[in-house]
Amino acid sequence: MIMRTPRRCALLVSVIALLTGFASPATAAPVVPPGFQPASTSWTGPDTGYVLGYSPCGTTWCPALLGTGDAGRHWRRLGAPPMPLPDNHNHVALRAFGDRVAYVSDGVHVRTTRDGGQTWQPVALAGAREPYYLSEIAETGGRVFALLTTYGEGRGSTRLYSAAAGAPVLAPVPGFGVTGGLTYGDLAVGGGLQVALGADYGVERYWTSLDGARFAPAEAPCAEGTVASLAGVRDRQVVALCSSSPGSPQPGSTERQLRHAPRLGAPFSADGAAPFAGINQGFAASSPTSATIAAIGGGVGFLHSTADGGRTWTTLELPDRGFALTDLDFAGRGTGFVVDGQPDADGGSAVYRTTDGGKTWREVRFG
Repeated sequence: MIMRTPRRCALLVSVIALLTGFASPATAAPVVPPGFQPASTSWTGPDTGYVLGYSPCGTTWCPALLGTGDAGRHWRRLGAPPMPLPDNHNHVALRAFGDRVAYVSDGVHVRTTRDGGQTWQPVALAGAREPYYLSEIAETGGRVFALLTTYGEGRGSTRLYSAAAGAPVLAPVPGFGVTGGLTYGDLAVGGGLQVALGADYGVERYWTSLDGARFAPAEAPCAEGTVASLAGVRDRQVVALCSSSPGSPQPGSTERQLRHAPRLGAPFSADGAAPFAGINQGFAASSPTSATIAAIGGGVGFLHSTADGGRTWTTLELPDRGFALTDLDFAGRGTGFVVDGQPDADGGSAVYRTTDGGKTWREVRFG
């Protein structure tokens, strides 16, 4: 006789599997390991997110990956990537794309999972020669895009890399690169893909794509002499931040201007100056009028936020760590996150969350 699972029970099992997302490790362990310090966070929605962190184990730090489906009220332990905490303070960045595919990188090494964290495989960077730094990873239309900057003897390059999501090799995209003494770039997804590349504060190139497959060149968001930081399309509008070189107009500061475009690929217009304090660490927008800048200066972290399209700004100072602000992003409904500090820094690290588009921020607890 064949035993059949009652339909109601089968449905319950399916729902539980869906809510679980990334797979839990086979061996039992405390959900949050003692001494856990967050390194990176990635959210696929306002309530669903992941935090990669490290905890002391012997003479080193061991990785731990946590997930939540209820905005952090409860956490579950997931299969962590075998990514050591770098001793050079490189940021270890986690990027989750749904509940199956994720990438993690320390800027030099890259790993991916295609099975929700049960296994992690190394990712090769075709043609890349050290020294280099992988600064951005994003996904849209089932493809992953990354920016790789190489250095060497006063001249380097920044190039766009891509592959199918979860693929073991990222390869350069022909025609998407700049060279110079100083090169840089940014990516943004959401409502389409944007790619900005620049060199020596004089060459600025910009492309947009609705599907991640077909690209169109467009007028750069920022004027010559400034660098573009991109946010995704919000209510069909595009938001960008244009910044001067770090240390201008004075040490520990950056001149900034918020700019908007009425649609993807359209010209940008200026919307007012942003606060100068700090060197840029991140930029994100929750709506066409609400945006936040993360910056560091003088041992203080700054979160500069506007709710009226850049006409007025408020600044939250985070003086306890002042080492780095990373992973600033908005996941929807005005909900955003940022990581303050690094696991092995003297002040440790923390994740902050906003639910009102950046007006107020509260520390996320893992206990």
